Amino acid sequence: MTNSPAAGPVPPPGCPAHAAPAEAGGATGSRAAVPMYGPEFADDPHGAYARMRATFGPIAPVELSPGVYASLVTSYQLGLEILRDTERFAKDPRGWRAVQDGTVGLDNPVAPMMMYRPNALFSDGEAHARLRGAITDSLDRVDPHALSEYVERSAETLIDAFASRGRAELITEYASVLPLLVFNQLFGARPADGPKLVETMMKLFDSGEDAAAANDELLRWISGLVAEKREHLAADVTSWLIAHPSQLADEELMQQIILLMAAGTDPQQNLITNALRLLLSDDRFAGELSGGSMPVQDALDEVLWNDPPMANYGTRFPRYDCEVAGVRLRKGDPVLISYAAANHEAALASDRRSGNRAHLAWSAGAHRCPAERPARVIASVAIERLLDRLPDMELAVPAEQLTWRTGPFHRALAALPVRFPAQAAAPAEPFTASVSKSAPFDESPGGSQWNPVPSSSTPPAVTSSERQPESQQAARRRLLSFLTAWWRGQ
Repeated sequence: MTNSPAAGPVPPPGCPAHAAPAEAGGATGSRAAVPMYGPEFADDPHGAYARMRATFGPIAPVELSPGVYASLVTSYQLGLEILRDTERFAKDPRGWRAVQDGTVGLDNPVAPMMMYRPNALFSDGEAHARLRGAITDSLDRVDPHALSEYVERSAETLIDAFASRGRAELITEYASVLPLLVFNQLFGARPADGPKLVETMMKLFDSGEDAAAANDELLRWISGLVAEKREHLAADVTSWLIAHPSQLADEELMQQIILLMAAGTDPQQNLITNALRLLLSDDRFAGELSGGSMPVQDALDEVLWNDPPMANYGTRFPRYDCEVAGVRLRKGDPVLISYAAANHEAALASDRRSGNRAHLAWSAGAHRCPAERPARVIASVAIERLLDRLPDMELAVPAEQLTWRTGPFHRALAALPVRFPAQAAAPAEPFTASVSKSAPFDESPGGSQWNPVPSSSTPPAVTSSERQPESQQAARRRLLSFLTAWWRGQ
């Protein structure tokens, strides 16, 4: 939190988290606050959660980035209570005290993930209901069976790009690209924008020094997309949002699209890769990978319990000073829910492969993720097609040598290298599929059709990060060359 010692709360007797006001995570930079932004936390978050519980109980003082303090809830029951409590806790972050008093600037690395945006995630009451209604109504127009078919064909295309090599880096060549192929079509975006959008989203979720610039770049891109769709409505989620009876303004449209894109790209990538890591490294799944969909569904459930893509989020702001679980929370100081810690606590004595889906990975209450169904379809089909095509695939390095991206919010692998017996890649063919539930687009609530393969002949711009090894740059160039031909219908 961001309290100064003079303004700190009176500590409850014997509470180790409040031995002195500054030690609750005050503006003075308390040593008690647990840092969540470095490699030590990324390497062993569950160890950090266990230490937090042992030291502070169910609510711990944490530091999200240098000088940005919050409280982290590690208890399942308490997390569920706070997520459902709209009387004491607001989603709207405009009351964030540290931003109001200038302690935290909007250029802070974590600000793009926590600051106010006029979207459904950061709104309360009637505003939230109106914006969420536009999102859910638009997503409901997507046919899940057609979506599954499109994901499957897209997955086949990506696998063809590396199947003959006998090795791949599954994040840059598969898991980060597949959601973009899908979401580019869902939102009617240009294929050429895909690679840059992946890079921008990853910078936002990493919450590093590039996050603010990435946020500005994303806003410019979405603004262009909205302007283009207002001129040429089509059968896509962007156009459906524009035509929705709620009559969203341009800024509102941009922010709902940013919300959906953010939820459907980096977290989707993490869900796919975390499940693949589990399937390829855990002996419990050995011999089951080609035995049908159940092992994949089991792996997804276990990842959502233990290593959810968004491990710490669900940010809330107390509407007034209040006491929760013996800890004094001050008005406007952020409270985050550790989905990962809460889930782990609740599942310690349960079988997480039994289909139990009472985890908090999709959040809970009024702000529960509205895209759970399509997210699960995309992840399960992506994993099943990869394992069906490459059943002898294995990790190229021991699982314990895999590294995790730093950042307080997500649980994200930095790379997932694999090897497998090389096989000939089948030629890709353009295809047409309907992804909506009814007739051609007519601006009215109902349905439409589209051709999932863009007609543009503009090749994707090849973009790469200077920090990537040459082998990853070469792999991405090969992949983009392959996708260019596919997008052109060659």
